[in-house]
Amino acid sequence: MGIGTSMKETSLHYYRDPLVEMVSEDQDVNLRGIIIVGSPDKNEDKLLSSERVGVTLECARADGAIFSCNGLGNNHIDYAHAIEAAEKRGVPVVALSMVPAKDFVVQNDCLDGVLCYYKAFEKTGAMGDETTVLAENTVSELDARKALAMLKLKMRKKGNS
Repeated sequence: MGIGTSMKETSLHYYRDPLVEMVSEDQDVNLRGIIIVGSPDKNEDKLLSSERVGVTLECARADGAIFSCNGLGNNHIDYAHAIEAAEKRGVPVVALSMVPAKDFVVQNDCLDGVLCYYKAFEKTGAMGDETTVLAENTVSELDARKALAMLKLKMRKKGNS
């Protein structure tokens, strides 16, 4: 199964991304920036790209980060490594990802803050089925609220440790 119609993010979604709007409007957090990273083909490049994300967050002195992944399967390899790279540098991460399977294709100890969503399951009743409704499986305002609340909890926990 590849990226289907319900998983595609439209231009309008990018211009009005609920996650960016939610974080930028919240008075408790300071949006430092947005990092956009592709998903390289070679494993060595995936690891390098992931490490660069962690270093960038560390250099920006980020208190926390929300990751969002538009893709699945192979994209989750570098995504999981980037989460690990940030967490090992002391940056709490909450990750939003579409997972039409039971779990990611890779695992590590830092994937506790992953907020998985796959709304097609609710519509079709079968894991991994495609509904063909454009953008039905993109991040919604509710997903963004959950991610921001989870990030605030992780940041608070880190501050108390």
